[in-house]
Amino acid sequence: MRRILCLLAFLTGLGWGTAQNKQILYDFREIPQALMVNPGTRTAYNWYAGIPMLSGISFQAGSSGISVNDIFADDGLDINDKIRDRAIFGMSTRDELSGTYQVELLSGGFRSRNRPDDFYSFGIYNEGDGIGYWFRDLAILAWEGNADRLGQRFDLGHLKTRGEMLNVFHFGINRRVNNRLTAGVRAKIYSGIISFKSTRNSGFFVTQPGQNNLLANTLRADMLLQTSGLEGIRQALSDNGGNEVQAIRQHLLKRGFFGGDLGLGVDLGFTYALNGQLELTASLLDLGFMMHSGDVRNFSLSGQATVEGVEVILPNALSDPNRDFWQDLVDEVEGLIPFDEDNRSYISFRPTKLYSSLRYNFGEGDGISGVSCDCSYRVNSRSPLAGYRNAVGIQLYAINRPRGPQTAWTVFYQRNFGRILGMKATYTADKFTRTNFGLGVNLQAGPVNFYVMADNLLAYRNIAATNYASFQIGLNILSWNAN
Repeated sequence: MRRILCLLAFLTGLGWGTAQNKQILYDFREIPQALMVNPGTRTAYNWYAGIPMLSGISFQAGSSGISVNDIFADDGLDINDKIRDRAIFGMSTRDELSGTYQVELLSGGFRSRNRPDDFYSFGIYNEGDGIGYWFRDLAILAWEGNADRLGQRFDLGHLKTRGEMLNVFHFGINRRVNNRLTAGVRAKIYSGIISFKSTRNSGFFVTQPGQNNLLANTLRADMLLQTSGLEGIRQALSDNGGNEVQAIRQHLLKRGFFGGDLGLGVDLGFTYALNGQLELTASLLDLGFMMHSGDVRNFSLSGQATVEGVEVILPNALSDPNRDFWQDLVDEVEGLIPFDEDNRSYISFRPTKLYSSLRYNFGEGDGISGVSCDCSYRVNSRSPLAGYRNAVGIQLYAINRPRGPQTAWTVFYQRNFGRILGMKATYTADKFTRTNFGLGVNLQAGPVNFYVMADNLLAYRNIAATNYASFQIGLNILSWNAN
């Protein structure tokens, strides 16, 4: 039991270090990476090529229950009291630490010559995603012990965590169906690098008055930790005769390029013009699964036991002075609640994400009305929004998580300054913060496209006190339509 709990706690910490709501990038049509959050967004360029490792970099980390400043601020309060009141007892099992990073290794897209209403995109990106929920009962048990909590059941189901690192190979088709509807689909192949999952734990630990001793401890457990790709790292670290860093690098590269777990997924999306200025958009991302069959190692703890500590019955105990009473107790517990390891394959489903928005365009520029015309993709403009200088709207984001969907609402204002500069300001309300103001800037200098975005700008006054941080940056080369 001690081994599995320690390993679970370690992996939970890993999940806390790193699903991302890309609400600023969503429907920012001048940026090619907008296709990654809605394959059905409107496009108005002939082709684009992302600069490898620089075309799309994003990171998010959030804590819904506590910040670094809550514990370590120089406020005159005792740190032990702050840990007890704000963390141990101040957080609930719904509180989480979670986040995602993503780096594009290769990206590009081009318009079909034979079907100019079709735009194809492709690429490879590396992604890591993790989440850990606050294990309240286990934290209380570790902090205060069970001496003063007779009869209280400590719920083992509070322990929920999952995380993964993988490469994603994708190819998408974006089609202008008619003058109102644009739809898209993207196929994905997942190449798993690292995965861990422990989300269906149950059971309890309780201390009650005993019959043969003062206290009796009862443990009922049904716990499972599934891992893939971690055993190879452990072996590399334990190999003292070689280059550990090189061995780990080779292990990760091999698994990231079809040498590990494999999976399939799909993205879907559309943009529909309700009228000349009002548009409805939606996308469903990472509807897929992973099959974990290589370098798998699983740990389980299942059963029930009630023990009353080390029992020494005199004078019988004196007949064998070499008897190890503590080992007898350990053997009894492990016999009733076996700790098992196996290498069985398992399936995990990707954290599916949903986006939707209602957008109103206004402020005509260049004398073009844009979406309401009965024309092909060759609108006489270099930008899908050049017909309107402004846009306002509301967006919904949801992601599937172990304790249920996690949602966020965003309102936004977007402004284009000619064909060179575009800006998008957002306000987002979610479980992490109610003061999340974000800003994205897109710069078009000839064929060079550069964008930078950041969330929760007010928190930068004191990073240690923030519950959420997010940024995105990218660099592309693209060619707008000539007509």
